[in-house]
Amino acid sequence: MPHILIVEDEAAIADTLIFALQGEGFTTTWLSLGAAALEHQRATPADLIILDIGLPDISGFETCKQLRRFSEVPVMFLSARDAEIDRVVGLEIGADDYVVKPFSPREMVARVRAILRRANIAARADEPTAYDKGGLKIDFTTYEVIVRGKAAKLTLKEFELLRFLVQNPNRVLSRDQLLDRVWGGETYVTPRTVDVHIRRLRKAIEKDDSKPKWILTLRGVGYKFDEKALEQ
Repeated sequence: MPHILIVEDEAAIADTLIFALQGEGFTTTWLSLGAAALEHQRATPADLIILDIGLPDISGFETCKQLRRFSEVPVMFLSARDAEIDRVVGLEIGADDYVVKPFSPREMVARVRAILRRANIAARADEPTAYDKGGLKIDFTTYEVIVRGKAAKLTLKEFELLRFLVQNPNRVLSRDQLLDRVWGGETYVTPRTVDVHIRRLRKAIEKDDSKPKWILTLRGVGYKFDEKALEQ
């Protein structure tokens, strides 16, 4: 399920949002500072951010401006400020929605779902249909993988894992992130599942899976797809 980052300094409001969202199956993280939200989004990107404007360190407006320098994550402003100018400013600096306090938890969940649907449609429309660099070619429509001129046989999960890795090159991805993106809400899967599939994927695409060059392990952190190594 999508992960929602809640940036709100009032505990009671945050608790209401967490209860409503988790009750609908979303996972959540709660932070009370704009600077912490920026750091969190760089390290562990959320699928949507609910952002209060009146934060104690930097305003929600400023947080959104800085966020837009490196992320297109959907943002929903949440504020007690209901003046038209505040709504206009919020939307013009990159927010996808603006909700005024007090709010209906059911309406908030509905708005979150609507924003995520729009974001998913846009992402699918912009998603490339193929990947072709160095010795690796992938057709995302036919699920064909060519490694150094030869077809590689991958299971569906191995293919989806490879897709997510190549679409996030040179970025360290934790096991939890990979589980969330590739396995979603499936039960009975653990971080060990990721390790097993990484090992199988290396056997299928690496020259020497005992000394991988493309899919690297960062001990205690996760995995990284080294795109530069494709040219070697």
